[in-house]
Amino acid sequence: MLRGLYTAASGMLAQQRRVDWLTNNLANAETPGYKADAGTTRAFPELLMHRLEDKPIPTAPPRAIPAQTAIGPLNTGVYVQELIPNFRQGDMKETGLSTDVALVDGQVPVDPASGERGALFFAVENGQGEIRYTRNGHFTLNPDGYLTTQDGWYVLDDNGERIAIPSETFTVRDDGTIAAENSATARLGVVFAANPKTLVKEGNGLFRSTAGPLPQAPGDVTYTVKQRFIERSNVDIERTMTDLLAAYRAFEANQKIVQAYDRSLDKAVNEVGRLK
Repeated sequence: MLRGLYTAASGMLAQQRRVDWLTNNLANAETPGYKADAGTTRAFPELLMHRLEDKPIPTAPPRAIPAQTAIGPLNTGVYVQELIPNFRQGDMKETGLSTDVALVDGQVPVDPASGERGALFFAVENGQGEIRYTRNGHFTLNPDGYLTTQDGWYVLDDNGERIAIPSETFTVRDDGTIAAENSATARLGVVFAANPKTLVKEGNGLFRSTAGPLPQAPGDVTYTVKQRFIERSNVDIERTMTDLLAAYRAFEANQKIVQAYDRSLDKAVNEVGRLK
């Protein structure tokens, strides 16, 4: 009886985790450059249960040896294996702010080893001096004239240096070159991840590479940098709401199974097993 109880409980936990990432996607639907999470679930390995017992041997004196009797397989339910960001490009939104820039993917090759389409990012430097990557181009100028994210992390150029802009009036060309006071001051660092699955989310729209620093976009990768635009999140709100309702219904179905087992156990303990 307890087999089904454990299976239903694991289903409730998996659906609760699904609700968590779906609601997080909805909460970030208006966050520039946000990449929606998608989860994968799988079944726990199936177990073969045995009953341990003593098998008597007709000897004098009588003896017994340990033995096992197969009971049957036990399915221990499902669990959420991992969350994988969807790196599909979001729509462009015009803001009119000169510090806002958006990456528009052009020709981006598919990694032959993983079969995944590559992804482009801006490179930024966090408060600990570590390199992180983002698609959120909602930048600003700090009081010292450096181009930063809204959280204060420095935006890096194609040489890995902080970008200082001498004037509040500047333009960003299609290739990412920043021009101010009639001269080019820097070029935005646009890096390329051949296999985006090596990136880990860290919050605030930042990604960390587990395979070492990402290189600058090579020549066979094309892109366009659009000033006064930002990339919107790629969250599909209608699809997410539908998936969220399905997760609630699946959670409720597993919950009813647990309640049914609870009533059966209560009856077995308080009625069937009562001594009269």
